Amino acid sequence: MAKIPFGPTYDEMLDPSLLDKDVRGRALTALKQDELDPINLFNITWKDAANRVRKVVLPRALTGIDANIVVMLGCGFPSGSHKVGPAYSTLIEGIVDGEIVPGKHTILGPSTGNFGIGTAYVSKLLGFRAIVIMPDSMSKERYERIKRYGGELELTPGSESDVILTLEKTRELMKNPNNKALAQFELFPNYRFHRHVTGSSAIEAVKGVGNGRIAGFTSAPGSAGTLAAGDQIKAKFPDAKIAALEPYECSTLANGGRGQHRIEGIGDKMCTLIHNVLQTDFVILIKDEETVQGVKIFHDGVDSLVNVGVDRDFALSLRESFGPSGICNVLGAIKLAKLLRLGPEDNVVTVATDGFDRYHSVLEELNARYLELAPQVLDRWTHDIFLSAADDHVFDFRKPAMKERLFAQKENDWLRFGYTKAFLDSMRGQEFWDAQYAKVGEYNRKILAAR
Repeated sequence: MAKIPFGPTYDEMLDPSLLDKDVRGRALTALKQDELDPINLFNITWKDAANRVRKVVLPRALTGIDANIVVMLGCGFPSGSHKVGPAYSTLIEGIVDGEIVPGKHTILGPSTGNFGIGTAYVSKLLGFRAIVIMPDSMSKERYERIKRYGGELELTPGSESDVILTLEKTRELMKNPNNKALAQFELFPNYRFHRHVTGSSAIEAVKGVGNGRIAGFTSAPGSAGTLAAGDQIKAKFPDAKIAALEPYECSTLANGGRGQHRIEGIGDKMCTLIHNVLQTDFVILIKDEETVQGVKIFHDGVDSLVNVGVDRDFALSLRESFGPSGICNVLGAIKLAKLLRLGPEDNVVTVATDGFDRYHSVLEELNARYLELAPQVLDRWTHDIFLSAADDHVFDFRKPAMKERLFAQKENDWLRFGYTKAFLDSMRGQEFWDAQYAKVGEYNRKILAAR
């Protein structure tokens, strides 16, 4: 049997048809039969076995708008979330640069969940010990999956909104020179993966849908990596509008707001270092309870979806493909489409980061909070959350003064971690981001040479 190369290039993650057919075939088999086979690294892609982007186009009966909402599905990635992509990219860049050495270094993964799962997963497949640093109030399924992949947990106080504490703990652990952090909030492999792989896949995803163009892209920033897809989308479709989504309860980018919320994976009280705010046109606030209610509708409210005109088979296909952040992204896409007055030929693209598999406990908690969840309640939620979504709580960041707010927020967040004002100021020009993206070709060559 041929030796398994240790991982894909950026180009191969974008287009797995570039892989050796034997490697691709064995990887697809392992995805179904043995998720801990290292060849699963070659399944880190948005593409399915037929080399098509995994996606759904939501019916107008559900969204209540004319525009097409195209949702790329992250649950098909190994480990169950697209966050495995930037985790792998950050680790493999460190390996080929000689900064991370197998047998010597322990991998640190600051996260609120999915990136930590991805860190534990790729570390297991590449033979590294992994420590995931995350808040102590996340869903129990996240902790369980990290442990299943051999990851160790270092928990910090708080919830989704307290990710700063995970960064501080990571800095403390990095005092040991044998610890190397896959720092998703500040390292640029995260940006490169999403601009090249997610952004280019989004452009493919709209082929044959509407006018084949992208009018808008929405994503809730946790690390803001996924938002980098907007850079690639705007390079192809300059008129496209990019919206960052935040919890209504923790509106840090929009107005400096703080607070706790339930949308796991987003809204971390900061403007992350790798967030290219030059490309953010709008910030839209989403209420956290609506995202959890939306998960309940998708998973348990098939009849409610059918009652508004959604095909039953399609409704059933949604049950396992969305978590709270995916619902958040869909609600943001609907709001953006309404704001822009988009028509039936227009497309808004977004992503479902993960699937339902890590949110059983979230629904158990929701069920316990409501005394009555009769079918009529889910019917009402379906109308109120999806069909009646309004273009409210929208902040226009195309104005220079609003951009300055984001630059100021970034300085407030990152000067304390040793970054200089001169470095942060260099991010004010698109050439900085284009130079970071240009390194994709360099790392393609390094990965091929190393394997």
